Parts: sequence; structure tokens; C-alpha cells
Amino acid sequence: MRLRRTIQAALTACATLAASAGLVAAGTGSAQAATPLPSRVFAPYFESWTGQSPATLAAQSGAKYLTMAFLQAATKGSCTPYWNGDTSKPVSSSTFGADIATIRANGGDVIPSFGGYTADNTGTELADSCTDVNQIAAAFENLITTYDVSRIDLDIEDNSLTNAAGIDRRNKAIKIVQDWAATNGRNIQFSYTLPTTTTGLASSGLAVLKNAVSNNARIDVVNMMTFDYYDGATHDMAADTQTSAQGLYNQLAKLYPAKTPAQLWGSIGIIEMVGIDDYGAAETFTVANATTVYNWAVSKGINTLSFWALQRDNGGCPGKGGDDSCSGISQNTWDFTHIFAPFTSGSTVTNDFSVAVNPNSATVTAGSSTSAAIATAVTAGSAQSVNLSVSGAPTGVTATVTPGSVTAGTGATLNIATTSAAAAGTYPLTVTATAPSGTHTATYSLTVTGTTPPPTGLANGGLESGSLAPWTCQSGGAVVSTPVHSGSYALQAAAAGQTGDCSQTVTLKSNTSYTLSGWVQGNYAYLGVSGDATASTWANASGWTKLSVPFTTGASGTVTVYLHGWYGQGNVYGDDFSIA
Repeated sequence: MRLRRTIQAALTACATLAASAGLVAAGTGSAQAATPLPSRVFAPYFESWTGQSPATLAAQSGAKYLTMAFLQAATKGSCTPYWNGDTSKPVSSSTFGADIATIRANGGDVIPSFGGYTADNTGTELADSCTDVNQIAAAFENLITTYDVSRIDLDIEDNSLTNAAGIDRRNKAIKIVQDWAATNGRNIQFSYTLPTTTTGLASSGLAVLKNAVSNNARIDVVNMMTFDYYDGATHDMAADTQTSAQGLYNQLAKLYPAKTPAQLWGSIGIIEMVGIDDYGAAETFTVANATTVYNWAVSKGINTLSFWALQRDNGGCPGKGGDDSCSGISQNTWDFTHIFAPFTSGSTVTNDFSVAVNPNSATVTAGSSTSAAIATAVTAGSAQSVNLSVSGAPTGVTATVTPGSVTAGTGATLNIATTSAAAAGTYPLTVTATAPSGTHTATYSLTVTGTTPPPTGLANGGLESGSLAPWTCQSGGAVVSTPVHSGSYALQAAAAGQTGDCSQTVTLKSNTSYTLSGWVQGNYAYLGVSGDATASTWANASGWTKLSVPFTTGASGTVTVYLHGWYGQGNVYGDDFSIA
């Protein structure tokens, strides 16, 4: 069924482009060979704005299926979606077409996702932006025929959860597309991705599903974002995933009373945020949590297992939360992917494990000692016996592991002792873990100094030098002359499609309590430290507000002080920073 002749012409043109790129696509009058997704699928999010190749990352990580984020209008009021709202990345075979073909050739597929926090916050989510239900449906159909996908995801959060008109338009468009698909012999699924509490969907998310029921729109999967609870509590993220999903199950049972328990669980998806989420360290999803969630998800028979995001699945920024390029925890690259990948179609699982050291570095004075925790986790299959050893200690340094053998999933301790004869310098120590399935290693960086580092305060804390140094900022960060708390200058962190992070690293006394103070202004202004201590606080203020962050250093005493805002919330400002 087609509603506008002009749309028909556009779809035919798009289909021709798709076919030329190797994608299976055609007009609306014939059925396509789109392969339905497995009944169980692991599909982590791919951040489409990074310029990276989804096919390359899929091959490197072992994630055969990807959720592609995000499609949105370029401007509020438009009915045309683009990848990341970028008009240079239209829905066409020239954008990601070759990657999708490669992913399919390797046995996987993609799930395009509309919306996301930025779109939902700026009015560029398609159904919020476009007031014509038929054009929304046409955009969905164009995506389906261009890329020949079998599922569309709709990430609805923030302001989109309270836009009643947009919710109704979106669900009406889903119904139109489902009728069109049935007429043309296609099988298309729709999933909703919604924020959650620890006990199920909040009333706003549940209202989205209730409206779908009232519009006879079939929702095949409901994905819960089991992170960013922002409730001020410290969370066991794996346990809260399970209580959240049980709450959703109970809600779905009331909405769809004809469904069996297996069908209800089979319509639930889970999206984790690996490592430290946007709220902070109190909401940290660990590698061990991933194994727990994987085993639970298999036992329940849920439909989709995912996480935000594939580009975060590495340990490149220990202690930093909410970064789109790293998890903020000590881990090996692709640890989370390797745990979740066997979920797809109940693939055969072979035994494997991971090893990590936390913290993975320390600075000690010659003649003193330190220690670190060694964590192992089951990443696939069953737990096995793992032998642990450490190498690389220089003269004057003794490094041991106790116990020397553990069962995967349990921990050990790296013990380091130095003598006064230990030469100053930085030494990489290698922790080696060996099991029947193979060997994994983790690196610990030990720095030996001759004297205890003296305490040193923040440099340029009042920005009165008129320049950023030694602060470094994401794009848009700057020294400004207004607003200021005192003096002539202040620090600006530019939070648009980023947090705007501005930071500097300072060296303090080890194992000592301090308080970071600063004056902030703006929406969601975060002040905190990471590295050898992790602590933060935030404020929403149109005027200057003083924030204080108590923290205690560890063995190295080196911390990174930061100020940042929040995506799409505008600039935040800071001034008169100090550590006492």
C-alpha cells in the first residue's frame, strides 16, 4: 500500500541505489529475502557518528549483529531522517550500504535505531519532528527497502516520553508499516528502547506501550536501558537488571494477557551500559556482572541482549564515567562482547575467561609496598582452574600473586614490595593467567620514586592566566570573561553532542584525604576527580553555586580533576577551583 505517488518514486530510486551497492532491495510491490533476526540475538550499539566502519568493528570484536545508532531529522519540523541527523549521511546505499552487505556476508545483520537522547531532547526524533503520520510511515518503509532490514528500533527517552502527540503518531505509523509489510510479503519487527527503574518501566514508558496497544501497533521487543538510574543509590547492576526485567515482564503480562510466559520473556530485551555509566561509579556494570546477566538471560529466554556501546568495550580510561569511547573500568578490549556474543541463537559456548588488575598502576617510594586486586571472570562456558603468575619485577622489587591458582570468577592479590635499593623508574609487570582454554595477560605499571611526592595544588584554578593551560578540554572548551565568579576569567565546558570535559592532572600525597572545591554555573555541571580517587557531584544552577568533592587518594596520589556538562544541555562554567 502506498499513500503518495511522490514517495513511491523516491522509494524506487532508493531501491535502485541499494541494489547497486549489493544490498537486496526493490520497490514495495514484491517480497524480499530479508533474513529474520534469530530468536535470541546479541546486538550491541554502534555509534554511527564516529566515522568508523561498523563492518570492521563487528569483525574485530566478534559481534555479528549491531544496533546502528541513530537516525533522526536534521532539523526540528523535518520528515526526513538522516544518520545522526547529518545531511551528508542520508538513508541510502552510499551510507553504510557496503558495511551492511559485509556484515551480512559474515553471517550477521543490523538493526537501525531511530531517536536516542540527543534527538529526543532536541525535537529531532522523527515522530516528534514530523507531524504527518503518513510521512513517518514512508520514512520507515524507505529505510526497510533501502537496507532490507527486518527490525527497526525506536529509542524513546527524555522529552519524547512526554510528547503525547509524537507517541501517537509513531504508533500509528508503525501500524501503517505493518499493514504495508503484510500486503507485500515482508516480515518487519519493531522494538522500543525505553529507560527503566529497578522495578520496571516508569509510567511514561508504560504509556508508550499502552498507546501502541490502542493503535493496534504490534511491538515485538521492548528493550530496557538498565543503567542511568540517577536515584542516588549504589547499585548491583546485574541484580537490578533482573528486577527491572521481572517488573517489565509483569507489566507486559497485563498489557498482553493472551501471551504465554515464554512469549513474554521472548519479547524482552536488555541494554546495559558497560563500565561506569553516565551517573558515575555507583552505577558500574562490571565484567563479572556481564557473566551473571548472560547466564540469567539465557535461562529466561529473553529476545535481545545489547549494550552501549561497541566503541566503549575497552579499558582505555579507568575511573572515567559516561565516555563514549571507553568503559571507565580496567578491562581487556572486547571483554563484554566476548561474554555476550554466544547469546545469539544459543551458539555453542567454549570455555574462556578474562583477567584484569585493579588498579592497574601505582607509584611507590623505594622501600615501601603496595598491592592490587586481580580479578578473573568467566567470559564463555564454564568456570575452569586458572594459574596466576607475575613477571617483570626489577632488582629491588618483589612481586607475587596469592593465591597462585583460582577458579575463574574469583580473585587474587598482586603483592609488591620494594627495598631502598630499588632504582627509580616505571616498570611494566605482566600478570599471566593460564587455563586449559588458553592464556590471558594483564599489565600493571609500577612507578618507583626516591622520595614521597610532595602535595601540589591545582594550577590556574582561577583561570586568571587568561589561557587554558594546564587544563585540556573537548572541542569548544575555553577561557571566558563572562560569566565569572571572581577575577577576570572562568572556564567554559561546551556540552553539545558531548559532555565538554575539561580536566587537568595533579599529584597529591598518597593515601590522603582531600576536598576539591569549585564554583559552577549551568545545567548538569559536574565537578569531580578520577584516577587514583573517584568522586564527583553536580548541580543545576543559573547562578554560581559552590560544589565540594571529598576524596581520598590511593597509592599513587595522582588524580585528574574535571568539569563537564551533559549532552545537549548547553555550556557549563567553573571558576575558583582548589584542593585542600
